[in-house]
Amino acid sequence: MWVTDFTYVPIRGGFAYVSFVIDLFSRRILSWTSSTSHDTEFVEQALQLVLWQRRIEQKAHVRPAFGTIHHSDAGSEYTSQRYTQTLAMEGLVPSIGTIGDAFDNAAAETVMGLFKNEAVAKDSPFRTGSLATKADVDDVVVEWVHWYNNDRLHSTLGYRAPVEFEELYYDEMSGSLPDEAASKLAA
Repeated sequence: MWVTDFTYVPIRGGFAYVSFVIDLFSRRILSWTSSTSHDTEFVEQALQLVLWQRRIEQKAHVRPAFGTIHHSDAGSEYTSQRYTQTLAMEGLVPSIGTIGDAFDNAAAETVMGLFKNEAVAKDSPFRTGSLATKADVDDVVVEWVHWYNNDRLHSTLGYRAPVEFEELYYDEMSGSLPDEAASKLAA
């Protein structure tokens, strides 16, 4: 199951919008995009990046996207005809939350909150100055997503980072893990 949402970051003269697609199994941020406008094209770019990435990883035994549940809120960007057609063409199963219910997309909202508190906050170690432009926001997102996926430990993953958790899982599924490593993954 993938969950998606976007958030805004104040910049000089307006906002930069950042969209994330997250795999609920591993908590990994699969892709992100940014824009100075929030429209269907903007959120669809994040989806297209995930599909491209998973096609490449499929060769390394990562499960294909076909049949994956794709959950979003009920925003117009996600309910547009264009976006729903893309989901259908890719074989994704759409799931849309109820209107006005932030709890219905809580997993994505949690990542948005972490992003705002860990990356965008003025005292963030990912910031090197003000976030005046979209490019400034992009720099912060690149650094934070890399850290989140590769170094941030998640209690739900046995205190592993998302990338490590996925690698261990797929190694176990392919039978390439030594018995000791497989027993640690099961713990």
